[in-house]
Amino acid sequence: MSRLLQYWTGQRLKQVRISTLPLLLFCSLSVNAQLVSDKPDVLTGNTAADINVSLTDSVADPAFIVPDSLVPSPAAPLTTDSIGFRVMPGTITTEVPVKIFIDEEYTHSPHKATVYAAVLPGAGQIYNKKYWKLPILYGGIGALVYAINFNTSYYDKYRSAYRDFLIRDPGNTSYDQFIPPGLEIEDVHGPYSDWFKRALQNKKRYYKRSRDLSYIGMAALYVISIIDANVDAHFYDFDISDDLSMRIEPAMVQPVGQTSSSLGLQVKFTF
Repeated sequence: MSRLLQYWTGQRLKQVRISTLPLLLFCSLSVNAQLVSDKPDVLTGNTAADINVSLTDSVADPAFIVPDSLVPSPAAPLTTDSIGFRVMPGTITTEVPVKIFIDEEYTHSPHKATVYAAVLPGAGQIYNKKYWKLPILYGGIGALVYAINFNTSYYDKYRSAYRDFLIRDPGNTSYDQFIPPGLEIEDVHGPYSDWFKRALQNKKRYYKRSRDLSYIGMAALYVISIIDANVDAHFYDFDISDDLSMRIEPAMVQPVGQTSSSLGLQVKFTF
């Protein structure tokens, strides 16, 4: 009986020891955690509890929140740049020059038309889009150039013939080609000498005058082309109505100082 009691008592003690072992281990870990939490940090001097409180405050208190560079802070208003985009404060912006093309109303310049016509005859008419005037202009220029060349050529011939006839050099008889049919060189040196001399002189003066008139005509045509280009440029945007007419119709006309009327004609211009 005593052995049985001793055996039962030993088994209960083992159970008590085994059940109390986890409890002791948990208590030991709790004490170590408390010691670690109460131990100050080596770098900051704060305990773990202080660090926990600071972290909690930094999240809860808006004053400790560091604004994100991608998310604008509600307290900081957005600014507007020169183009019109909203920009967060503190960000770096680069201004890029933007060219804006605006279609301006076309204005025809009389000054340009005048300069073009002065530099090159016909260029002013091309600028005014009056292309039908080009054949007339260049036709006149061509005719005047031909007239200048023709008159200059005959003036030089008659001048040389008149000079050679006055000198009467047997080696220079350029006037032979102007002796009329039926006469010989002895005739123009004899009884027809004065007549032939006046004829050569008159022809020389005639072609000289025609040459000078051709040069004047060329200058006049040049000036007219410039004036025409300038006038056309001024009337480029002028609105001309389709109804541009003149009518002559009968009407009753009362002369001044008379009470009676008489039949007459009146002229009406519509523009």
